[in-house]
Amino acid sequence: MNNRIFLTIHSAIYVVFALALFFMPQTVWPMYGVELNDKYAFFLSQHTSIFLGGIGVISYQLRDIEVGQLAKKLFFALLISNIVGVVITLYAGITGIFTGFGWSDPAFFTLLSVMSYLQLKKQ
Repeated sequence: MNNRIFLTIHSAIYVVFALALFFMPQTVWPMYGVELNDKYAFFLSQHTSIFLGGIGVISYQLRDIEVGQLAKKLFFALLISNIVGVVITLYAGITGIFTGFGWSDPAFFTLLSVMSYLQLKKQ
């Protein structure tokens, strides 16, 4: 897949999750077995959307990046970010923080990690 398609897909995924966690945290988190029981938990969900949205916007803005050193650095950064997502969400699943739909997050971040790695290798 070319850089433009990959980064557009990557961006869309992150922006959708950012918007969901910002506008509908009380709907999204219970699917993962996480309870939002006060205004602070609600705010932390919205705060998380800053970073998800930021990654989405960066991916979208750089979707026309050409093969080269800069592209390698971008895809390496996305790879590391997604691997951190695997580790954190896997921990949440193993320790029982995530239940129900929570199993999908480690799988989701693993898929994005593999896709980022494959894109990195093309650079």
